[in-house]
Amino acid sequence: MLDVRAIAREIVAREGGYVNDPDDPGGATKYGVTIGTARALGLDTDGDGDVDVADIRGLTRQDAEAVFLEHYFAQPGIGQLPETLQASVFDMYVNAGRNAVKILQRLLGQMGQAVAVDGRIGPQTVAAAKAAATVSPRHLADAYGIARRNYYLKLADARPSLRKFARTRKGGKGGWIKRAEEFISQRYHLSDAEFGRRVAKWG
Repeated sequence: MLDVRAIAREIVAREGGYVNDPDDPGGATKYGVTIGTARALGLDTDGDGDVDVADIRGLTRQDAEAVFLEHYFAQPGIGQLPETLQASVFDMYVNAGRNAVKILQRLLGQMGQAVAVDGRIGPQTVAAAKAAATVSPRHLADAYGIARRNYYLKLADARPSLRKFARTRKGGKGGWIKRAEEFISQRYHLSDAEFGRRVAKWG
């Protein structure tokens, strides 16, 4: 049985501590909780009546885990999806919000399932995911992970300022790519040479 709390702890560890990168659309972030999310949820960690960068700095790992479990797993309905998908979709939802679900919905459509691409997990998406998982659960998990990786690469194709999240300064796989590949079987990981060819056009 899936240990959702353990997955939340892994996400917090993967996200890391406080950062405020000017190229990151999320702004000030700690353990994956952005200042926008903190404001939307009223996370006034220092009790001064507002939510600002100081409150992000004051977030604990436990705060972040609680936010993820409630607002990024339970509320979107990720627990309704086949278990083989839940960890990866949960992780991606923390990283990309409803785009995590849109990626899944597009993939299910490519697999012949009838599903709207609206970023919401409703009966149609659940039924389509279950149908695809019945045929080949491991294939579905790998295909979703690969779709995640492609999403990151396309983002970096379109926005040069985001390439540092997909490729290291030395030319290796960046955090985004490594993150996606944690959920993909080893045989589908890009080799260093394959990755280099994929991002060569970035210069």
